[in-house]
Amino acid sequence: MRKLTGRLIVASHNAGKVREIGDLLAPFAVAPVSAGALGLPEPEETGTTFAANAELKARAAAQAAGLPALADDSGLSVAALNGDPGIYSARWAGPAKDFTHAMALVEKALGEKGAVTPDQRRAHFTCALSLAWPDGEIVTFVGEVHGHLVWPPRGANGFGYDAMFLADGQTLTFGEMDPAAKHAISHRARAFSQLVAALSDG
Repeated sequence: MRKLTGRLIVASHNAGKVREIGDLLAPFAVAPVSAGALGLPEPEETGTTFAANAELKARAAAQAAGLPALADDSGLSVAALNGDPGIYSARWAGPAKDFTHAMALVEKALGEKGAVTPDQRRAHFTCALSLAWPDGEIVTFVGEVHGHLVWPPRGANGFGYDAMFLADGQTLTFGEMDPAAKHAISHRARAFSQLVAALSDG
């Protein structure tokens, strides 16, 4: 993979995510700047997979700014719900981004399926991370973490569906975990580790 130096667009309007990515890429002499700071529009996510949506966002930012751009797309997939909410994970939270409501919707749907045991409540988080250049080159890395869903939600850390997700081999939900412990095993960490390895080999 080609070297990455200088400014990098983080195709997100989330300042926290921009900081996280900047810290991760610090060894590579990259100066991250958010799409929001540059006033870049957020493209409509029309892909049918996490990877497709991450690539769509990365390409749009790279072409608009004329700089390399990094984007991620992530969400929760529940086996008993045929993979829902999946790529629509954020939409289940509605315009207000109310993930307490979204978790309740997932639990209601599981109840309607009669899913009560851990095996019946299997789920996984996916993160697709895409790095695009203005000339059209793009690379994508996908990380997953598997586990099952608990109810009621536990813990006030994390965000999204973290409070109802118990990763395999863990006793604390992502919502109960110290952030550093979660980041060590999360789907996003696994995708980022692949990106960092590729950059290190470049």
